[in-house]
Amino acid sequence: MSAISTIDTNWVGHPHSIAAALLESGGHHSLIDPGPGSTLETVRERLRTRGLSVADLDAILLTHIHLDHAGATGSLVRENPRIAVYVHSRGSQHMSDPAKLLASAGRLWGSDLTRLFGETLPVPAENLHILEGGETIQFGQRKLEVVYTPGHASHHLSYFDDQTGTAFIGDTGGIRIEDGPYILPATPPPDIDLALWDASFKAILDRRPSRLFLTHYGYAENPETHLAEFRERLYRWAALARESLAASADENLALRAFTEYAKGEMEKVLGSQEAEHHAFTAELRLSFLGLARYLRKHAQKQP
Repeated sequence: MSAISTIDTNWVGHPHSIAAALLESGGHHSLIDPGPGSTLETVRERLRTRGLSVADLDAILLTHIHLDHAGATGSLVRENPRIAVYVHSRGSQHMSDPAKLLASAGRLWGSDLTRLFGETLPVPAENLHILEGGETIQFGQRKLEVVYTPGHASHHLSYFDDQTGTAFIGDTGGIRIEDGPYILPATPPPDIDLALWDASFKAILDRRPSRLFLTHYGYAENPETHLAEFRERLYRWAALARESLAASADENLALRAFTEYAKGEMEKVLGSQEAEHHAFTAELRLSFLGLARYLRKHAQKQP
């Protein structure tokens, strides 16, 4: 048996917000991006409906270590100490000691941190398998090519399954709910870099995947068209953040202008209810803060 299943983690009661991918091949079971600690019981239940449990998992592959993707990892390893955890070298230290990661997330999320993300436990060093990009991992009959794809995060990886033509790209392709009509950039601090992101788009398309798996949420079926549309909106939102900051010395007013425009754009395409769903999944406030940080750093580099 060789299959890929989408596990809806039902993040704080929001279906179709965070998807984990369950890969099965030759008796081997692995998860790509298991989600935050707050969704752990849902993941357990979704595994049970497939006749599996956490004890059946052999590996967790992380696209990156942001809590909505990786926060449940330490709890899963505590439950099953034989799980191998694959992570980029830049993120590995924060998996073995998440104190700085949690402090950074706490500054962004404040009192909502525990409600949204639950408990984040460390992963023992002996469970970590450090990646740089360029590796090939084999699970059963399935081979996964590992590619370094920064832009959203400096430690971001993507995984390419040559058996099905699927590219698991985390947040490199933005947020698109079930191949829907709108692609939303997710650009939180601190690592946003548009030039690196462009190189990651090329790295993905060079491998000619037949479909993309987005953690938020599900499959995008036309990779070239999807990434072109996403890139256009990513750069347009960066320009919008620049214009908002230029128009007001008060960053709170700039944030308000940015989010009002973004929400209005989404509502025109999606309607108000689905626009709220997208905005919750991405957190527009953080998208503005990440772009603002990128723009300030970029301006400092100019001669």
